[in-house]
Formats: sequence, C-alpha cells, structure tokens
Amino acid sequence: MIKHKFLLEMRKGNNLSQAYVAKEIGVSRQSYMEIEKGAKELTLSQAEKIAGVFHLSLESLISGKKISDMEISFQKEIKKEPIQEIRIDVPQKNLKKFKEVLLYVLEKVGSKSNVGMTVLYKLLYFIDFDYYEKFEEQLIGATYIKNHYGPTPVEFKKIVEIMETKGELETVKSKYFQHDQTKYLPRRESDISVLNAREIKHIDEVLSRLSDMSAKELSDYSHLDIPWLGTENGKVIKYEAVFYRAPETSVRIYNEDKKRIKEYLLSF
Repeated sequence: MIKHKFLLEMRKGNNLSQAYVAKEIGVSRQSYMEIEKGAKELTLSQAEKIAGVFHLSLESLISGKKISDMEISFQKEIKKEPIQEIRIDVPQKNLKKFKEVLLYVLEKVGSKSNVGMTVLYKLLYFIDFDYYEKFEEQLIGATYIKNHYGPTPVEFKKIVEIMETKGELETVKSKYFQHDQTKYLPRRESDISVLNAREIKHIDEVLSRLSDMSAKELSDYSHLDIPWLGTENGKVIKYEAVFYRAPETSVRIYNEDKKRIKEYLLSF
C-alpha cells in the first residue's frame, strides 16, 4: 500500500498541481484527489507512472522514502566501502554470443533508418530481459545499467571496439532527421551456430515487435518496464525483476499474475 501522505509531500515538494499529476497518470483530477486522500489505491501501472513523475524508483514510492532518506538509513547500518566501478570484463563464451547476436540483429534490421545506437541498446535489452522472463534462462546475459534514456548494455562499447579492430564491424556517424546518429555496419555474416532454434525465434519476435520504433518510442517503452523503474540511476538492472513486470511490457502469461504483483508490493 502506497502512503497517501507521501504522495502529497512529493507533489508539493515538486511544485506540481493535482491536475498535472492526474493527467500524467491518466486519471481525472477527482480520482487523483481520492488517491491522495487514501480513499482509492493506485494500480501498479499508475504507480509506475507517478514514480516517473516524481523521479523516484518504484521501491521508493512504495516504501514512502526518498532516495536521500534511504541512503542515510543505509549508511547508519553498514560501513561505507569504496565505490567500485562496474566490471566490463566479458567471459569468452559470452563475448562470442554477444558478437554474433549483435551481427545477427544488424543483418536483420541494421539498415533501417531508425536503428542507431540508442535503438540497438533497447533491442538488446528486450532480447535479454524478455528471454529471461519467458524461459528463466539468459540469452546474451549482458549487464545493463539504468540511465535517463533507458537501459544501457555496459559491455557494448568494449565489444564494438574489439569487433572494429578485427574488421568485423564498422561504426558510421550519420543524421536521423535533425539528430546525430551512430550506426553500425556488419563486415561479416553472423555465426548463428552459437544460438539454438528457440533463441533465434525469440530474437526474430523481438525485432518484429520493436525494431520499427524510434529511439524515443523505445526509450519511453523501456521506462514502463519494472526492472528499469525499480533501479536507481547508474545502477545495474536486475534480471529477476522481470517476474514483476506490468502487463504493458510482460511477455509471459502467468497463472498467478495478480498474486505475484501483490507479493511484490507487500515485500516493502
């Protein structure tokens, strides 16, 4: 249950009107007033949207604590340790699979005018996270962090550098409407022997569903995803969070969908 007093504090703290917040989450002002008074509960979809309006993670919204409050509490209980950078050393097996999936994706949709670096980031994210939700196994198993524009694969730039050095890939700077765009041209065919039939079918389905979206459309879509919503900026997005996805991004049919969501909300 989300604390209605916290909603009131956050709205006033951000100098937002009830009408503005209501419009952002898709309800009438009267309905939002009832939510803020505690007379009506937010749905999970509405909670995700309002967390975005207040620039909070979903966990922060549910717990009723701002990030700064959570950090203070955390520091009192645990000794401060040096901040470590996210490692981008890629095991050889994963490197091979990442390279071949990237080349395969580029062969399939890389020539589309909308498919630049930003779109590729999101396609790889949904290839990985959708597969994990459906089959509870990793496909590429890349590491993704949360940033303002959506999930970013940490290993991507390092792997592209390796592939360019070997002549497997070429980076091209271009324009997409008024925006600068980075595109990638494959210089060899992908070796799909590293993928099984189920993985290939899954990649094709993701590309069919998402590859025509613009960078903004895909970024906005990724911002609806619970794994992204529930992660602090700059932190690693956890694969396990896919099992709490809302219907907007979920790709798996759950027999106990409502029970899973309820358990997730009650865990805070």
